[in-house]
Amino acid sequence: MPRGWVWVQIALAWLPMWAVFTAIIISAHDLPLVAAMIGSARMIVPGALLGFGVYAFTRRTPWPHPFRLRFVGVHMLAAAVYACLWLSLVIAVDYIVSRHVVLREGPGIVAFLMTGVWLYLVVAGVAYANSAAQRTALAEAHAARVQLAQLRAQLHPHFLFNTLHTIVQLIPTAPRAASQAAEQLAGVLRTVIEEDRDLVPLVEELAFVERYLAIERVRFGERLRVETLVDEAALPALVPSFALQTLIENAVRHGAAPKLGTTTITIRATVNGDLLTVAVGDDGVGASRDEIARTGSTGLRRLRERLQWTFGERARVGVDSTPDAGFAVTLTLPLLSDGQAPERSAPP
Repeated sequence: MPRGWVWVQIALAWLPMWAVFTAIIISAHDLPLVAAMIGSARMIVPGALLGFGVYAFTRRTPWPHPFRLRFVGVHMLAAAVYACLWLSLVIAVDYIVSRHVVLREGPGIVAFLMTGVWLYLVVAGVAYANSAAQRTALAEAHAARVQLAQLRAQLHPHFLFNTLHTIVQLIPTAPRAASQAAEQLAGVLRTVIEEDRDLVPLVEELAFVERYLAIERVRFGERLRVETLVDEAALPALVPSFALQTLIENAVRHGAAPKLGTTTITIRATVNGDLLTVAVGDDGVGASRDEIARTGSTGLRRLRERLQWTFGERARVGVDSTPDAGFAVTLTLPLLSDGQAPERSAPP
C-alpha cells in the first residue's frame, strides 16, 4: 500500500475522535464551533502522534494464547505512561499557543489522565483488531494457495491418464502415429510439470492447447476440426492455467470421441467491460441435464473449485448441452492482465 494512503487512513481514523472531543468541549464550555475544533485538535494531535508508539508496542507485545494476566498488567502500565505523556504534551502545546495551563480551566488532572488511558485502550484495541484481521487474511491466502496447488496437482495425472489412453488406442492400429503422439506428449508434459503459475495469459494457454490438439489429431485425423474466434483484446487476459485445455479435453472426450462423423470444436473469447468470457463448444453427441448431473466431468468439477478459490463469486461456469446438438461450457472471469492479482476469497 502506498505510504501516502497509509497516512490518509490514519488521519481518517482519528477524525471521529476529534469530532467527539469537539462536541464535549462545546457542551462543557459553550464555545463556538471553530474554537472548540481548535481546542480539541490540541488534544487529538498529541494523542495521534503518541499512537504510533502504541502501534509499535502492540507489535512487540502480541496477544497471548492462552491469555495471561501479565499481559493486562503490562498494558495498564503502558496506558499510565501514555496518559502522562499525552497530558504533558497537551499542557505544553496549550501553553505555547495560548500561554496558559489547560489544567486551570479543565476538569482536573484525574479526568485528563483517565481520558489518556481511554485513548490508549482505543488505539491498542484497534491495533490488535487490525493485526488479527491481517493474520486471518494471511491464513486464508495460504489456505487458498495450498488448495490451488492440490487441485493443480490433481489435474496433471488426470490429463496424463486421458492422453496415455489415446496413445494406447493407437498402438494396435497405428504404431507410427502412437510413437509420434508419445513424442508430442513428452513436450506437453514438460510444460505441465514446469508450469507453476495459477494464472497465465490466454495467448499462452491457446498455444498449449494447440500442442494438446496436435496429439488428438493423430488419433482423430480429419474427424476433428477446431475453430478459434478470439478477440485481440482477450489475448493478454489472465486465465487459470490449463483451464482452456480442460474445456477442450472435455469436448474431445464427450463430444468428438463418441461421434462417428466430423466434430467441430469452437473456441471463443471476448472482453465485455471488466469481464472476460471464454467459451468452448462442440457439435458432438451432447448430453441431457440428467446425464450431466449423473456422470459429471472430473476436469470440470476441479476447474469449478479452482475458479472458486481464485475468484470467489466473481467467476461463473455455465454448461449448456442438448442430446445430439453438442456441448458448450462458458467461463466468465474478472478481466485481469499480467501483473495484476485477483482478490481471493474463500468459496461459500
